[in-house]
Parts: sequence; structure tokens; C-alpha cells
Amino acid sequence: MSFTPAFEIGIWNAWIITVFMLFVGMGPAFFLSKERAKQLENMPQYNKAEKISVLATHAFIMPAVAIYSVFLPLKLDTAWLYTGLPICFIGGILMLVAYISIMDTPPDRPFTRGAYRVSRHPLYVGQFLIYVGMGLACASWVILLFAMAWIILWQIAIPAEERDLVGKYGESYREYMNITPRWIGIPKS
Repeated sequence: MSFTPAFEIGIWNAWIITVFMLFVGMGPAFFLSKERAKQLENMPQYNKAEKISVLATHAFIMPAVAIYSVFLPLKLDTAWLYTGLPICFIGGILMLVAYISIMDTPPDRPFTRGAYRVSRHPLYVGQFLIYVGMGLACASWVILLFAMAWIILWQIAIPAEERDLVGKYGESYREYMNITPRWIGIPKS
């Protein structure tokens, strides 16, 4: 890993991983029913710090990573690439499994099956893994720094989502929170 960030336009750059992330992050949303899509669009009531953290992730970090990825070469034929790409694919698979879980869950129930059995927020975990994998595949400390900032900012914002879900689903969601880790891990039951 070099201390100075790389800036090279090329075919084998990190934009390929960004397109992959957009495909797995946005593609399955087109297959959601209108009712499910509307349910996912409902925003919780964020306090000021939570609003700032959500805005920072969507308006700064995600666009910055996408733009920087155009100029960031993949480290071909290196251990960095062979370490980072599997992490990207694991993150993408986790996101796809989470979307399948969303599609299989009745609209009046919280998401608790599939990927949601190992994490209450598998879509965020998947995107974080893709960012980390991209940073490793490109040997870029800048992308790894963005990944860390991204997950820290979501750590600030997620309590609003969980408050909203407890309000919507009551004790059943609270029980789910007690047995399922926020980020990732082995379920307690």
C-alpha cells in the first residue's frame, strides 16, 4: 500500500467493483413489489446527529468512493487483489441474500429470516464488506478510510431505524433484537 493515492484512468480500475456494488445493491430493488418498495422507502424519525450521519454517507462518502473508483487501479496479480475480491463477493452475496429475505417476508412482519438471522442490518454489512474488499483489491488506504467512516456513521444512524421498527412491530422486534446481533455474528438462540 502506497501512502500517496493512485490516480490513473484505465479499464481495470475499481469502477468495476462500484458497478458490481450498484448491481447487487440496487438491482434486486426492481423486483420488489410496490407495497414492499414503499415499506422500505419509509424513513424513520432521525435526530440531528442521525440526520447528519445519513446525509454524510449518502451525499459525501458514497459519491466520493464512486468517483475515486474511476481513477483507482486494481492491483492485478497481487495478494491485495486476491484478498480483496473474495471479500467483495461475500459482501455482494450477503446483500443478495438479504434482498431475497426481504422479498420472502410478508409485508406485515419484520425481516428476520435468511441474512437477517445473522445480522439485523445485512445490507449495510454487505456494502461495508464491498468497500473493504475494494480497498484491499486496490491497496488503497483512502477507500479503507472511507469504509471505516461509512460504518461509523451508520452506527450513529441505525438506532433511529431500530426505534422505528420497535414502534412498528413492538415486542416481536424487541425479541429479535435480543437474539440477533446488530452487525454480524452467531445468533444467540
